[in-house]
Amino acid sequence: MTTLITEDHLIQSIRDAVQYISIYHPLDFIQHLAQAHALEENPAARDAMAQILTNSRLCAEGHRPICQDTGIVNVFMRVGMGVRFDTARSLQALCDEGVRQGYLDADNPLRASMVADPLFDRRNTGDNTPCVLHVELVPGQTVDIEVAAKGGGSENKAQFAMLNPNQSLEEWVLQTVPTMGAGWCPPGMLGIGVGGTAEKAMLLAKQVLMEPIDMAQLRARGPQTALEALRIDLCDKVNALGIGAQGLGGLSTVLDVKIRTYPTHAASKPVAMIPNCAATRHVRFVLDGTGPAELDPPSLSEWPDMHWAPDFKSARRVDLDTLTRAQLASWKPGERLLLSGRMLTGRDAAHQRIHDMLARGESLPVDFRNRVIYYVGPVKAVHDEVVGPAGPTTATRMDVYTDMMLGELGLLAMVGKAERGARATESIRRHQAAYLIAVGGAAYLVSKAIRSARVVAFEDLGMEAIHEFEVRDMPVTVAVDARGESVHRSGPREWQRRIAARTRVRAPS
Repeated sequence: MTTLITEDHLIQSIRDAVQYISIYHPLDFIQHLAQAHALEENPAARDAMAQILTNSRLCAEGHRPICQDTGIVNVFMRVGMGVRFDTARSLQALCDEGVRQGYLDADNPLRASMVADPLFDRRNTGDNTPCVLHVELVPGQTVDIEVAAKGGGSENKAQFAMLNPNQSLEEWVLQTVPTMGAGWCPPGMLGIGVGGTAEKAMLLAKQVLMEPIDMAQLRARGPQTALEALRIDLCDKVNALGIGAQGLGGLSTVLDVKIRTYPTHAASKPVAMIPNCAATRHVRFVLDGTGPAELDPPSLSEWPDMHWAPDFKSARRVDLDTLTRAQLASWKPGERLLLSGRMLTGRDAAHQRIHDMLARGESLPVDFRNRVIYYVGPVKAVHDEVVGPAGPTTATRMDVYTDMMLGELGLLAMVGKAERGARATESIRRHQAAYLIAVGGAAYLVSKAIRSARVVAFEDLGMEAIHEFEVRDMPVTVAVDARGESVHRSGPREWQRRIAARTRVRAPS
């Protein structure tokens, strides 16, 4: 017996899947994040998780992306050998067509982030194709498909090492995680692949991230295998690093640690680690020849009753239109601010173009003096929106341009996510500027604070064009102050100390 899968059914299923995962968090993630929020003691980290949970519910209600970085699409396809595809096109072409239709959907357009020719002109493909397709032939009469979307912030933190057989996986993980910074938007998950070859280990790490989050259940019943015991141990020890939500310091850095292994050469121990961020997105479905996949939306009753709102009592309100360097000098690392007024936007491509124009002695189309810039590439607006989801991108990529922007162009402050490197932090100190972070994973919530938006330069760069936003009470946290003090150093250090102190108190004498 042969199962016939039509190309229309496969294309529609992929199209529906990329839309579905852009809107809905997996419920296991929401449940575990809600538990972490309830236990969190660092107010800044707790506030960040509240924003993520509120954003998730808003997106489920409004059918909009949970993150502005709607990711590179990964398709894992297990094709039964009793299946025949009724098409003259390749599986890659069919999946790409599904991605194309999903990302260009008029009701919920998703951000196109894929660039062709990664070495040279890096031209945006305009429809987020191609996807990354993995196909495995297996016994059976169905096609089992998992679709995931991986944002650049977490994908860029993928790690790999060829360990000697006697080297400890645990030691490598605990040495490596602190070097990953906060650009992967914790709290999330760690996927670890061990064995096979270099590329197999990386694939294992990516695939295992789509397994259900079950750390709470695993703790409750206790480990039954050595691998389960290792997962619990690693989860505890990674959280003991104190990195916390958004790298602000706190009790929860990971919600789960997943490990998948494969036999390997006797002389080898390939290990890979890939984080999933607070915008974890994946779905699984099966095609059996009867039609496209049916993806039922989860019930809103499954979300916690979380409704984040600006805290006007504890947060400082800042007028960007009258902001001075003297006012900025009073900000402290970890302090929460609510920004109102006009700000500019810019990302990698815009910064590089500014650099090149200055090198050629050309005048710039925008005056950055005494302004604040937001590192963001927003989703296209729909209906009555001013702008689509507009969460921060990883600021570390802009470190190389920081001295130019602060020194030559007179910028006052920057807004992004994750830590800044030593070079950028020193530039901030020297120019008495500041770096602020918005919450990665709260893009739709952040966009609600944007009251107007217009492109002011480099329109040809698409989502990387320079915009001017007018914002009202946009929530941010001071990450690096005018003295060069960084909350991404002080926060995790303080919470690592606190967690270690508790562990010593609980330890038997």
